[in-house]
Amino acid sequence: MLHKTKNALIAGMTAFIILTTQAQAITPTPQMIEQFKQLPKAEQERVAKQYGIDPSLLSGKASNSATVTNPNLVNPRDDGSNEGQNIDGEQYTDKKKKNEFDFNEDSDKDALKRFGYDMFAGEPTTFAPVTDVPVPSEYMVGPGDVIKVQLYGKESNEYSLTINRDGTVQIPDLGPVSVAGLSFADLRQELSKRIQQQMIGIESNITMGELRSIRIFIAGDAYKPGSYTVSSLSTITQALFVAGGVNEIGSLRNVQVKRNGKLVGAFDLYDLLLRGDASGDINLRSGDVVFIPSIGGLVSVAGEVQRPAIYELKKHETISDVINMAAGIKQGAYPKNSSIERYNANGLKTIINVDLTSAKGNNTLAKAGDYIRVKNASNQYEDAITVVGAVVRPGKYQWKQQRISDLLPSIWGDLLLSADLDYGLIVREINKHGDIETLQFAPGEAITSPNSVQNLRLQPRDKVMIFNFNDDTQNRFELNALVKKRVNKVESLKGDSLLDADLFKAGFETLDSTVTSKYTNQIAGVVLNVETSVEQTLVGSEVSQMLSNLFEDRDLIKLSHVMSRKELLYPIVTKLTQQGDAQQGIQIVAISGKIRHPGVYPLTNSAKVTDLLKAAGGLLEGAYTERAELTRTRTTAVISDIIHKQIDLHAVINGSQVENIKLEGRDMVTILTTPEWQERKVIEIKGEVKFPGTYNIRRGETLSDAIARAGGFTEFAYPAASVFVRESVRMQEQLEIKKLANQLRRDLATRGVSKDGLNINYSEAQLMLTDLENIKAVGRLVVDLNALKLGIKEADLQLEDSDVLYVPTIKQTVAVMGEVQHPTTHRFKEGLTLDDYLLMSGGPRERGDEDRVYVIKANGSVMMPTHSSWFSNESKISAGDTVIIPLDTEYKDNLTLWSQVTQIIYNTAVAFAAVSGI
Repeated sequence: MLHKTKNALIAGMTAFIILTTQAQAITPTPQMIEQFKQLPKAEQERVAKQYGIDPSLLSGKASNSATVTNPNLVNPRDDGSNEGQNIDGEQYTDKKKKNEFDFNEDSDKDALKRFGYDMFAGEPTTFAPVTDVPVPSEYMVGPGDVIKVQLYGKESNEYSLTINRDGTVQIPDLGPVSVAGLSFADLRQELSKRIQQQMIGIESNITMGELRSIRIFIAGDAYKPGSYTVSSLSTITQALFVAGGVNEIGSLRNVQVKRNGKLVGAFDLYDLLLRGDASGDINLRSGDVVFIPSIGGLVSVAGEVQRPAIYELKKHETISDVINMAAGIKQGAYPKNSSIERYNANGLKTIINVDLTSAKGNNTLAKAGDYIRVKNASNQYEDAITVVGAVVRPGKYQWKQQRISDLLPSIWGDLLLSADLDYGLIVREINKHGDIETLQFAPGEAITSPNSVQNLRLQPRDKVMIFNFNDDTQNRFELNALVKKRVNKVESLKGDSLLDADLFKAGFETLDSTVTSKYTNQIAGVVLNVETSVEQTLVGSEVSQMLSNLFEDRDLIKLSHVMSRKELLYPIVTKLTQQGDAQQGIQIVAISGKIRHPGVYPLTNSAKVTDLLKAAGGLLEGAYTERAELTRTRTTAVISDIIHKQIDLHAVINGSQVENIKLEGRDMVTILTTPEWQERKVIEIKGEVKFPGTYNIRRGETLSDAIARAGGFTEFAYPAASVFVRESVRMQEQLEIKKLANQLRRDLATRGVSKDGLNINYSEAQLMLTDLENIKAVGRLVVDLNALKLGIKEADLQLEDSDVLYVPTIKQTVAVMGEVQHPTTHRFKEGLTLDDYLLMSGGPRERGDEDRVYVIKANGSVMMPTHSSWFSNESKISAGDTVIIPLDTEYKDNLTLWSQVTQIIYNTAVAFAAVSGI
C-alpha cells in the first residue's frame, strides 16, 4: 500500500513538473507542495535534480540562515541590440556600416548609443519568482503568505501558518486571527499581543516565511511582453528585468503602472540611472499592468562631455538639462562655441550657436532631433616658452620679461652633461601666419656671462633648443619604443636617427617627408671601399609628422634630450622650407665634409661661416684648415647660376672678419680633407708568424711589408694554404649573390610564361632562392705567399682596412669529396696523382660527372684537369688540396633512357609508314 502511494505521488509530481515546464507561468498549488513533502528525501532530491527545480520551492522548508540570492534573469540579447543608432533613431547593422575611410563628422554620430538601454541588454532566462529576499516592515500581507510563529517559555512550539483566502490565520489554541489589510509590522504586533494575553508565560517570535506570488502583465514596448508570475515584493524595475527590459522604441522615462484600468504611478528611469532616486519605483500588486509607451523625442550629445550618448527628451527640457544628463562638460571643452544641429520647417539642417556659459544658452529649449556638439578648447599655449633638447627639465614655461640666463640659470643644474655649450637656437614667430626666424646663441656664455650679447632676450611663444654635443652617446630606447607604438609600419629602428633623409640634397630638392637620399657603397654593381656607412632606417610620413609636431607633443618634448641634432632641427628646416618664396628664398644652409655634424641648418640672422661651423659641432681631425669651398646660388630676374668661392678657413678660425663671409640662403660649405689623410687603419695577422696580432698600416703599405713587420713565417708555416680575407671583396661577393638571385627570379618568371613553364616547381624554386639569398659571402682573396717569399712583386698587393691574413700550419692531407664511392680525407703522399687519390676513394659514382672534375688548391684557387680521358700526371696534387667530383645533372638511368629510345623508334616507324602510304 505504501509502495502504491509512493508511486502515485511520484506520478503526480512528474505530471506537475512537466506542466510547469511547458507553461512556466503556472504557480505550484498547496496540494502539490503537500504531495512533494510526503515523498522520501531521496525521491525529492531525484525529482528536483531530474527536472532542474529548487527543492525549497516545493518542500516549503527554508534555512534559518538563508542568504539573499540574485538569480540571473537575463542573458545577452542576440538580436542586434548592441548595434548603434544614429541621431534620427535609425538602426544600423554591420550590413549598413559606413566606409571605414569615411572620416566626416557624421561618423561620431553613428558611434553614439542610446543611454540607459545597456541596463536591459538581455533577455529573460526564467520566470521563477524571487523569494529569498528580506521583507520590509511595511509589506502588506495577504492570502498565500506564510507566517512563522515560534513560542518559547513555559512551552516551546514552532508553527508555519498560511494566511487563508479570507485573510485569517489559524493559530493553535488561539483560533482564527484576522490579518487582512495589515502590514507585516502591524501583524507582528497584533499576534504578539494576542499570544501574550491568552497564553500566560509564553513569549513569541514572529517572522515571515514564504511569500505569495502575484500575477502581473507587462505590455507596450517591452522586450518580452506578456503575463508573469513574480514575487509579491516586486517593483517596476524588477518587473522590467524579468521581461528583459524595453525594446528599441520603448520609453525609459514614462514607465506606467495601471491598476484596475487606472493610472496609479509612472516612473522615470532617468531618476534612477542619473540620480539614484528610486522613490517612484512602486511595489506591484496582483493584476497590475506595467505599460511601456513608445519613446519620446531624442537628442544627441557629442564632443567634450563626460558621457556622449543619445538621450530621451521630455517636454520643456533645456539644453542645460540635456548637458546634465551627459554628466556635464569636460575640462578641455570650450562651451562658449557649442553648436546645435536642428531641422527647420523646410526639413533642412541648420546650425545654431549657443554659449553654454550664459543663462540664455543654457535656457535654450531642446527639441527632438537636436544634435548638440560641445567643442574642444585649443591645444595652443598663450605666451609660453618651450624648452627642448639637452636640458634637465624640457617642457613649457611661463613667459615673463626674461633672458636665456633667467630661463636656464645654471649649466650644471639645468643643462645635461652632453649639452653643446657653443650652439643653441631660439625659434621665434614673426607674424600671425606662423612664419619663423631663428636666432643663434652660445648657451655656455649666455649662462655664465649674463651681460654678454649671447644672453638673448626672450619673447612670448619662443622655442629654446639646446643640442647634444655628441649624438652617439644617447640611450634612445624609450624614444624608439614610442615611435614603434605610434607608427604601425615601423617594425624596427636601427642606428641613431629617426631620419634616413638628407634634407639638403644636391640642387636643394623639395623638402618634405617623402624625400630621402640613399647613401651607397657601390656604383654600377662595383663595391666601393668606403670608410663609413650610413645605416638605413625605416621611416615613413608618420615619423615625419611626429617630428613636425615636436613643440606640441608632450611625449616628444620629454624625450627630446636623446634626439639627434638632425631630428631636433627637422621641424625648423621643414618650416623654413615651406615659408620660402621668390623674394626671400629658403633660409637654410648646409655644410658637409670633415665636420662633426654635417647636414642642413637654419640660416640665423646675420650668420657667418664661424656660426655655421659652431652649429655643425666644429671641425673633425683631418680637416684641411687652409681653405674651404663655398657654393652659392646667384639668381637674377632672368637666370640662376651656381658660383664657387674659396674661403681661407685658417683665417676664419683665427678671427679674420674679411674671410668670415656672411652666409646667404641655400649656401653650402664644404670642409675638405687634408691631402693623404687617413683614419686609423688596421689589419690582423694570425697563425704561423713570429709575432701575430693587430698592426696599424699606412696608405700604400703592402702585404709583404706587413709580413716582415710580423717577423716572417715560423718553421711550421704552410704559406701555400694561407687564407686572406678582405671586407670589400666580401661585399662584392654578397652583391653578386644578390644579382644571381635576382637573375634566377627573372628566369623563373620567364619560364612561367613559356611552353615548358609547367615543369617548374615554384615552391621548391622559392626555397632555393631563399637559401641563395641567405648565403653569407666570405670575401677570401687568393694570395701566393710562396711567390711573395721569392720577391716577385706581381704577387704582392696593397693592404686595406680590416684585412685579415691567416697562415696555417703544414698541411699533410688531401680531401676527396663529391660523387665518389667513399668521400674521405687521405694522407698526402708525394708523387701520387689525381687518379691515385680518386682510386683510393673507390672511384667515381655512376652519377658523377667525370668530365668536370676540379681541384680546390690549398690557397683557394681552382685547378681544372688538362686532359679529359682520366687524369694525366700533369695534374699534380699538393698537400691541403681538395678534389671534387660534381653531380652529373644530365644523368639518366637505364629505364628512362630506353623509354626515350623506344619512343624515338616508334615515332620513326610511324613516319616511315606514313611516307610509304603516300
